[in-house]
Amino acid sequence: MSPIQVVFILTAMTTLGAALMVVTVQNLVHAALWLILSLFGIAVTFVILNAGFLAVAQVVIYIGAISILMIFAIMLTRRVAEDVNPQIGRRWWWAAAISVVMFVGLAWMLGNWSGFRSPLPAASSGMDPLVQLGEALVSVNAYVLPFEVASVLLLAALIGALMIAWERRPG
Repeated sequence: MSPIQVVFILTAMTTLGAALMVVTVQNLVHAALWLILSLFGIAVTFVILNAGFLAVAQVVIYIGAISILMIFAIMLTRRVAEDVNPQIGRRWWWAAAISVVMFVGLAWMLGNWSGFRSPLPAASSGMDPLVQLGEALVSVNAYVLPFEVASVLLLAALIGALMIAWERRPG
C-alpha cells in the first residue's frame, strides 16, 4: 500500500467519523466544530487528488466563511447553554434501516450507470482553467459587474449582522 493510499484511508476515516459526530453530538457548538473537521478532511482529499484550487476554495469558503457563520449564528441565538433532551424515539431503527437501503440503492445505481465509469473528456483548450476563471472575473466583458455586486451585497450583509449583534446600553 502506497503512502498516498494510507493518507487517503486515514483522511476518509477521519472525515466520516467527524461527519458522524456532527449528527450525533448534542451540543451545537461541538457539532459545528466537528463539521469544520469534516470539511477539512474533504479539503485534504482534494489535495490528494491534485485539485489544489478546490482544496483552497473548500477551506476559504466552507471552513472560513460558512462554518464560522454557523458558529456566529449559534452564539448569537444564546441557546447554547440550554439543556436539550435527546429527541430519539422508540423507532429510530426505522430511520437507520431506510438510510441504509437508500445508500445501497444509490451505490447500486451509480455502479450500473455507464457515465459514472467513463473518464471525462480532455479539456479542449490548452489554457489553464484557473487562468480562464481569473480572466473572466476581471474582464470588462464578462463577470466584473456581478462580481462587484456580490461584494457589495456581502458587505451589506456584514454590516447588517453587526447591527443585529450590537448590544445597545441603556442611557
